[in-house]
Amino acid sequence: MTLSARFEESFPLIASCLQQARLSGRLAHAYLLFSDSLSRRRELALALGQLMLCQNPSPEGKPCASCKVCRQIESESYPELYILAPSSSSRIIPVGENDEDEDSVRWFQNLFYVSSTGAAGKKLGIILDADRMEPPAQNAFLKTLEEPPPDTVFILATGKPSVLLPTIISRCQMLPLLENRCPYEFSASEILFPSLKKLQFDAIGKLVEAESCASAIIAATELLEDEAKEKIGEKWQDKLATLDELAPAAQKRVKSRHEAAESAAYRLSRESFLSAIHAWFAQVYLLSCGAQFDELPNPEIFANLISTESPLPSEQDALAALGKAEKLLGNLSWNVNEELALREFCLSIALSRN
Repeated sequence: MTLSARFEESFPLIASCLQQARLSGRLAHAYLLFSDSLSRRRELALALGQLMLCQNPSPEGKPCASCKVCRQIESESYPELYILAPSSSSRIIPVGENDEDEDSVRWFQNLFYVSSTGAAGKKLGIILDADRMEPPAQNAFLKTLEEPPPDTVFILATGKPSVLLPTIISRCQMLPLLENRCPYEFSASEILFPSLKKLQFDAIGKLVEAESCASAIIAATELLEDEAKEKIGEKWQDKLATLDELAPAAQKRVKSRHEAAESAAYRLSRESFLSAIHAWFAQVYLLSCGAQFDELPNPEIFANLISTESPLPSEQDALAALGKAEKLLGNLSWNVNEELALREFCLSIALSRN
């Protein structure tokens, strides 16, 4: 299924309104895409870009998904597609010292003041996790948002629109693309969810079992780190291949940015990983309160692990476990030893019931 088809299937009413806006020439120059799905924000932004720039839309305004521009946007090879995302270890999008400070707001803005060479004659700017722009960076971008260069459209994607300045929000058209669920599709989920099931259902009062669960969860976080390095390595392959041709100062700068990009990618995956831990204990609590499986946001995480016939912890015990999961997430938001925090969490779950 194409990006645009998935977009229309997930949000038919919004897709229809946007298609009609295109037909009537009333598309906005900037959209604020509010999505609660960490893994789908990039996909949704690209699908919206296809709808806005497609060369051969249908009579209903639907993107064709097969023209050169649609294919280039889907593969992120469209010449005038510029994406700004957190790329530092802190996952902050900085203002930037000047136009040459890559992955900064000033660098991003400058890209739109060069003559367009794209087949559609339009530039598409996407800011992922726009809430990671601090107020000075948002203020720096505001001028471009207020008076965008000709033939330029912007898409700001975020899961936390309240963090954005009111002046930014007021100059964008809000698109609430909410699914009330977060798909947990990282490969480490094959380790994480069975470990959480074992921890909450089979390791109560068994410290050895709890330690085994902790070791498995820690191994899953290491897998996330390896995957982040591999993912960033593919994107940086060309730059790293020509590293020896650069001056020493430039080599140092490229290496530093590469390491920061790896760290940012890991922190993004880690955010989804920690959300998955919380989702597990939150849903067990809902089940203990009498909720049905088909009423859960993410029943798929229980597949082959918990069934309608599985004995559940009491409502009180499930709530206590959820509280410990929330405490873990709070602790890990600070500069604490992640491995020790996970081990302490697993032991506290094992010792939580009488």
